[in-house]
Amino acid sequence: MKIVVVGKGGREHALVRALAESPGEPELFCYPGSDAILQMARPVAADGLESLVEWMEVHEIDLCVAGEESYLVKGEGLANLCEKAGIPCWGPHLQSAQLEASKESAKAFLERQGIPTGKASACGTLEEARAAIGGQYPTVLKFDGLAAGKGVAVCLNQEEGEAFLDEVFTQNRFGPGRVLVEEFLTGPEVSIFAAIVDERYLIFTPARDYKRIGEGDAGANTGGMGAVASRQLIPAELLATIEKDVVAPTVAGLRKEGLPYRGFLYFGLMLTPQGPKVIEYNCRFGDPECQAVMPLVKGDLASFCLAGAKGELKPELISFDEGWSVCVVLASAGYPESSRNGDVIHGLDDPGAFRVYHAGTHRSPAGEWVTNGGRVLAAVAGGATRAEAVAAAHAAADQISFDGSQRRRDIGIMHFED
Repeated sequence: MKIVVVGKGGREHALVRALAESPGEPELFCYPGSDAILQMARPVAADGLESLVEWMEVHEIDLCVAGEESYLVKGEGLANLCEKAGIPCWGPHLQSAQLEASKESAKAFLERQGIPTGKASACGTLEEARAAIGGQYPTVLKFDGLAAGKGVAVCLNQEEGEAFLDEVFTQNRFGPGRVLVEEFLTGPEVSIFAAIVDERYLIFTPARDYKRIGEGDAGANTGGMGAVASRQLIPAELLATIEKDVVAPTVAGLRKEGLPYRGFLYFGLMLTPQGPKVIEYNCRFGDPECQAVMPLVKGDLASFCLAGAKGELKPELISFDEGWSVCVVLASAGYPESSRNGDVIHGLDDPGAFRVYHAGTHRSPAGEWVTNGGRVLAAVAGGATRAEAVAAAHAAADQISFDGSQRRRDIGIMHFED
C-alpha cells in the first residue's frame, strides 16, 4: 500500500509513525514533510495541490491522508481534487471543512442542528465587536478563519479583549476575517475524536490539552503545551451523553446538509454545569492531542483509513489501549509571541521507552537536531495509570534540552483530583 501524508508538524509525525507501524508495512510518502518525517517517509516532488495530486496519480498512490487542515480548504480542496483523480482521501471535502475554516459557519451549523453550544455574535468591524461585548467580561473572542491554533482568546478583562481585537482588526495578524464574540463557558474541557465515514462513525480515545504557556494555566494561549489521553479520562456515561447529544447529531447533520465527510473530526467540548457544549470543530486530529492518542491505537490504522476513504467503516481493524498517554511539549525561546531557531537539541540519541514527535526541528548540515519553530517537539510516554504515564512523560522530557526551552511541569497533573 502506498500512502501520502499531507502536512509537516508534530501531528503528522505521529500519524506517519502510527501508519508505519501498521502490519502491512505500507510505503509512506509525505508532502511537504519535515526532516524528522523524512526518516520514515519519502518526499513528494510537488509545488502545490494540483501538482501533488498529479504526482499521486503518476505514482499510483493508494491513499492520501490529510493531516494539516489548511490543505483541505486551499483552492479546490485536497479531498475534492483527490476525488476527481480517483484517489481515496482520508479527509473531508472543501465544503465540509468549513466547519473548521469558518467558526461562523460552524456556529450556524450547530444552531441549525440543535447541538449544545455557547451563544455567539458575528462581527465584521472593531465597533461591532465592542458593541457585542458590551463591556461584559470574561468573554471569548474567535477569529473566524484558520489561525494555526492562535485565533481564539479567552479574555478576562477589557484590556485583554482590546488587545485581541487590535490584533485582528488593526494589525490584521490573521488576515482578513470576522470575529465571533462568544459566551464564556465554565467547566473542564475535553477533546473527542471520531472517525467518520458517511453516516457511520467510531469514537477514538478522548484527550485533554493544555493551551496556555505557563503552569497553572497562566500566560498566553498557545497551539498546545501538552495533552493527556485515556479511555478513562471521562466516565462512560458522560461519553455516552456526548455521543447522543453531540457526535451523532453532528454526523446526521452533515448527511442532512449534503456535506460529504470521510476522515477525522475533532470535537472541542466544555463540560459545563448544564452539560457538554461544543466549543469548536476541527476537521482533523488535534495537535498535540494526536501525539498523545496515537500511541494508544493498536492494529492496522493504514487499512482502517484506506477502507474509510473508500466508504467502509471497519472498526475491527483497530483497537484502543485502556491505559494512559501523556504528551509534554517543549517550546522554543520567545514562544508564543515569537520563536528562536538554531538552538542545538540534546538528549534525542536514545529515547528508550518513550516517543519523541518533532514539530519544529531541523537537521543541521553537521547532523545535529536544532530548533526550527515555536513548539519544537513532544515527549510522549504511557502507563497503566495516569500517575505512571505522568511520571514517565516528564522523566522523558527531562532528558531533552536546548537553550531557551520552555515546558509545563503540570501536564497530566492539573485538572485532575488525586
